[in-house]
Amino acid sequence: MAKIEAKILLLDEDQGALFTAKMILKNHFTEIIAERDPSKLDLLLSHSQYDVILLDTHFSYGLTGGQEAIKLLHKILRADPEAHVLMNTTYSDIDIAVEALNEGAIDFLVKPWPKEKLVSTIQTICQLSQTRKELNLVKRSQNNLSKGEGLHQEEIIINSSAMKELFKSIQEIAQEESNVLITGDYGTGKSLLARSIHQLSARADQALVTLDLASIPEHQIKSELFGHTKGFEGANEDRPGKLELAHGGTLLLDGVNHLSLAIQAKLLTALQFKQVHRLGDQKSIAIDCRFICTTHQSLDVMLAVHDFRKDLYEQINTVQINIPSLRERLEDIEPIARHFLKIYGQRYGRSKFRLNQTTVDELLTYHWPGNVRELQNAVERAVMMAQSHLLAPEDFIIPRQGKVPDNIDKAHNIENIEKQAIQNAIRDTGGNLSHAAKALGLGRSTLYRKMTKYQL
Repeated sequence: MAKIEAKILLLDEDQGALFTAKMILKNHFTEIIAERDPSKLDLLLSHSQYDVILLDTHFSYGLTGGQEAIKLLHKILRADPEAHVLMNTTYSDIDIAVEALNEGAIDFLVKPWPKEKLVSTIQTICQLSQTRKELNLVKRSQNNLSKGEGLHQEEIIINSSAMKELFKSIQEIAQEESNVLITGDYGTGKSLLARSIHQLSARADQALVTLDLASIPEHQIKSELFGHTKGFEGANEDRPGKLELAHGGTLLLDGVNHLSLAIQAKLLTALQFKQVHRLGDQKSIAIDCRFICTTHQSLDVMLAVHDFRKDLYEQINTVQINIPSLRERLEDIEPIARHFLKIYGQRYGRSKFRLNQTTVDELLTYHWPGNVRELQNAVERAVMMAQSHLLAPEDFIIPRQGKVPDNIDKAHNIENIEKQAIQNAIRDTGGNLSHAAKALGLGRSTLYRKMTKYQL
């Protein structure tokens, strides 16, 4: 059996108890530090952090009546407020153990303890310690985002009337506890909008936990969502899932259309009963989190072909927000381009770089199928490659076929031809989308996306 990666500190004047505990625990945990002298606690705490500290309630050193143990507990918690201190007591000292619980200890054991009880109690506390570490990491990442660190180049540009109206509704939605479904094309900023909803909500001081479903192999998604226990499919340790880590905060499922039907069923149960079971364990864990889901693919189309559960759709779609594509809000192109120009100008030491009006006009003629993400990449490339501080149209790598000629009505472009071809294929195949996709030479997911795009 593999040992749990954990550092355990044993502090007890009783040499026999100390030796016994160390012999039992060394077979289950990677590092055991045993110490009889409580005066060395400051040194021990200054050199390391411990997953669990097993602290005896009776010391002849210092104060009497068990108060020395309380004093040591206070010292530990001052050094590490998140330390997990397990009191080690006898029946005669249970009052001290109870007092210690009130002062911040996590639990107590009564000597003599069965070795199974000692091991299982410390394993449980180690599991809690690992969960808290992961949650704190998520919170720190979230705090960095809110302070503008890390992905500081991301910002919602609100210039067009469409985006102003959208953000007005978001400010109201954020205050509610309802689950939110965000739809929109690739690169429109769905996950960025989700973070804004969280930061404007009453849960803003709690974690925003994100799971990018498109980037994870399907066989790993279940474990990432629900967590697993040690030994499940060869896992070396217990691990909490994203549902568990998001307790009290918000869970962002980015690309919810990538969930298989089997995982959809399990997720639905978690939403309905507000509890989760780690894979390989029957014990239920209560969860309380707000769900924000994003999709670039039409869930209505997936519902029609039975690729998405209607009951789950109703759970996650209490409120739906659609982000318009960049071509539908031309007023945002210039301010977004200037925003990224400032970011990348500073990053690459080219803060004097500027856009002239001819270049801006050129950017407005392009279709931007990749939306804000494509514009961001185009600006970065231009800043890196341009020879002059005044960015010219030729500094932007924009495919000519992506432009709409001035002498052609924008309502009569190639999109209409593509839309008609899709309609014909669906009609000719009797509504069988798999056959329609094959006839068009498209993948099924691409066909879904285009049907959403053309509102078919």
